[in-house]
Amino acid sequence: MIETPEGESVERNGFLGHGTNQIAELTGAIEGLKATPAGASVLLVSDSQYVIKGLTEWRRGWERRGWRNSQGDPVANAPLWRALFALTDERRVQARWVRGHAGHPQNERADRLAGEALRAAAA
Repeated sequence: MIETPEGESVERNGFLGHGTNQIAELTGAIEGLKATPAGASVLLVSDSQYVIKGLTEWRRGWERRGWRNSQGDPVANAPLWRALFALTDERRVQARWVRGHAGHPQNERADRLAGEALRAAAA
């Protein structure tokens, strides 16, 4: 879900198949950024510490270690992370974590959209 500076919401949802919640969170961030123009200032808000920490804490270490985590293992979901970083490099992105299920209106709406996609896929 993207909210424009004018206050309009752009919503997308879909079923990714049998991927993990981490793949879904990364894909959501990627698709959201794709909906913004290069050069835009973007506030990326997520309840996923995985996404937020990847953007704000882990990236430099992964790159320094040749896309290995602190234990020396390959970074999980590296192709998605690289796609996300390519998009953030083209924009001025601030990343902010919010607690899930804590009443944040856009986060609650994003959760409802995810649920709708799951129900539609199961039908």
